Amino acid sequence: MNFPFYIAKRYLFSKKSTNVINVISAVSVVGVAVATMALVIVLSVFNGFRDLVASFFTSFDPELKVVPVTGKTAPSDDPVLTSFKHLPQVAIATECFEDQALAVYGGRQAMVKIKGVDDNFDQMADFGHVLLGDGDFCLHAANLQYGILGIRLAQDLNIGYTWDGFLHVYAPNREGQYDPMDPYSSFVDDSLMSPNTLFSVRQSKYDKSYIITSIGFARSLFGGQGLLTSLELRLKPGADLGSVQRQMEKMAAGRYKVLNRYQQQADTFNIMEIEKLMAYIFLTFILAVACFNIISSLLMLIIDKKEDVATLHNMGATDKQVAQVFLFEGRLISLAGAVIGILLGLLLCWLQQQFGLVSLGGSEGTYIVSAYPVSVHALDVVIVFLTVVAVSWIAVWYPVHFMSRRMLQD
Repeated sequence: MNFPFYIAKRYLFSKKSTNVINVISAVSVVGVAVATMALVIVLSVFNGFRDLVASFFTSFDPELKVVPVTGKTAPSDDPVLTSFKHLPQVAIATECFEDQALAVYGGRQAMVKIKGVDDNFDQMADFGHVLLGDGDFCLHAANLQYGILGIRLAQDLNIGYTWDGFLHVYAPNREGQYDPMDPYSSFVDDSLMSPNTLFSVRQSKYDKSYIITSIGFARSLFGGQGLLTSLELRLKPGADLGSVQRQMEKMAAGRYKVLNRYQQQADTFNIMEIEKLMAYIFLTFILAVACFNIISSLLMLIIDKKEDVATLHNMGATDKQVAQVFLFEGRLISLAGAVIGILLGLLLCWLQQQFGLVSLGGSEGTYIVSAYPVSVHALDVVIVFLTVVAVSWIAVWYPVHFMSRRMLQD
C-alpha cells in the first residue's frame, strides 16, 4: 500500500484535535464542488443554445452548399458542378442565384436578399413545413413570377399572406454607368406576385430579409444568365456527410468550397464558441479562488499534525514522503469536490431538461423555448474534471512543500 496515501486518507476522515480544521476541510470540498457544478451547468447551457440554433438552421440551409472560391458567381454548366450533381450519394441538387435588391410595396421599402432557386427547392430543404398561409410552394406559372417573403419582411412591408398587385424589386444595372439625370435607368425593375404564402424559420437573418423566387427571375433581375451563386445539395438517407464532403473537396481542386451546415453559419457558431470559452475561463478563475480553502485547510492540518510528523520521521519516513502525505490530502479534497460537483451538475442538468426549472422569463410565446436549453457533452465533463484536478493540484503543491520544509527546519 502507498504509505503517504494511506496516512492522508486517515487524516481526511479522522477527527482533528481542532474542530475548525474539520469545518475548513468540509468548506474546501463544498467550494470545489460548487465551482465544478457551475462549470458543468454553464458549459451545458451553452451547448444547449448551440444545439438549439443548429436545429433551426436545418430547416433552411442545405446539407452541403458549394460556392466559388473566387468571385460571387460560377457557370452553371461547369463540369465540376455537373459531376457534383451526379454523385450517387446526392438525392437532390438545386441551383441558386442570390443577391441584394430593393423591394417596394405600397409606399414602403426594404433592402432584401433575392434568392432564386430551382423548382425542387422545397424538396431539397424541406421548405414546405415552414410555409404559412393558404398557398403552396409555387415560384412561377406561365409568365407570372411569384415571391415567398419571410414573415418579418412581410410585416415591415405591411404585407399579409396575400397582397394585391405587384411587389416591385429594383437591382443595380450591371451594364453602363450611373446617370444622375435619369437615375431610374441605372436600375433594373421587375415585379413579383403573391403566392398566398409566407415562410417563417424563426431566424431573423432569413425571416427579415429573404424573398424566395424562381432562379429565372433572379438571373433576369441581376443579369446572371447561365450563372449561379451556389449549388445546394441534399444527400440520400444513410449517406456519410463527412465522406461526401471530403470527396467533393478533392473533385473541386480548390475552385469551390464545400460547406456543411455549421460552416455555412461559421460566424454565428464561432461567436458562440468564444462565449463558451470565456465563460470557462472566468469560472476557472473562480475555481482557483475556491482552491485557497484547500490551502488553508492543509496549512492548519500541517500545524495540527506537527507531532505526528516527528513520529513519522522517527519511524523512518523521508521528507519527501511527509510532504506527499499532505499533497495527497489536498488531492483527495479536490477529487471529492470534483466528483460531488460533477454529479450535482449532471443532476441539475437532467432536472432542467425534464422539468425546465429555470425559465427564460417573459410571457408565454415570447421566446422560442420557455426554459434554458441544456445539452451535456461527455467531452465537456472530462475537461471540467481535468481542469478541477489540475488547478487544485497546482494550487496546493507550493504551499505544502514550503510549509513542510519550514516545519522540518523547526
